[in-house]
Amino acid sequence: MIQTDITTRSALVTGASSGIGAATAHRLTTEGWRVFAVARRAEKLESLAEQEGIIPLICDVTDPEQVDAALAEVTAAGGIDTLINNAGGALGIDSVADGHAEDWRWMYEVNVLGPLNMIRAFIPMLRAHGEGTILNVTSTAALDPYEGGAGYNAAKFGEHALTGALRLEEAEHNIRVIEVLPGMVHTEEFSAKRLRGDAAAAEAVYRGVKKPLVAEDIAEVIATAVTLPHHVNLDQVVVRPVAQAAQHKVIRED
Repeated sequence: MIQTDITTRSALVTGASSGIGAATAHRLTTEGWRVFAVARRAEKLESLAEQEGIIPLICDVTDPEQVDAALAEVTAAGGIDTLINNAGGALGIDSVADGHAEDWRWMYEVNVLGPLNMIRAFIPMLRAHGEGTILNVTSTAALDPYEGGAGYNAAKFGEHALTGALRLEEAEHNIRVIEVLPGMVHTEEFSAKRLRGDAAAAEAVYRGVKKPLVAEDIAEVIATAVTLPHHVNLDQVVVRPVAQAAQHKVIRED
């Protein structure tokens, strides 16, 4: 049985090189947590390594062998009690009729199989801890489909369903399963990657929105959810800016 150090709160955050993941890693350290920051890009993790309490780990969550290597490193360092699956992303805005299978496959792998790989690897450790937590960052795209979003909708619907089933399966092991579903969040890379580096198009997504959410807003929600007493489970937390009243209604100023 894998043992963990129950005297220190420790989390692993995927997708930690930028955006919500990086903000979450920073936020948790302010509460005294030890954080394993996981990402694919070594250069992006260098700045995180400079902050006390953060341990960078290079790992592609879609590669089971790399996930196993990360598990070995975390185990040797004392383990975790909280797994935060934040890595994900969207690619393209094609209609279903014009959908590119390779884009859909990438979105499914990073948004569904990535969390699956991490959960399968770390769940024995979380069960052994006795009060483990798994938090999956999905999206409001998991709740409401929209034109041009079918590939991302399908992937996030999948992660949403995975999260719900996991909560049912792991309650008997006293594992708390939380889902945070952000709406419009203005981060450095999300829209730029989705729109294949078209900076103008990426910025237009947020044009006229007085106060979209930022990564630190979601990090605050995540930190709150995982630091509540363990018996308190925030099953689903939908987080939108006030200007985004619904997936299809966004208030924009001239």
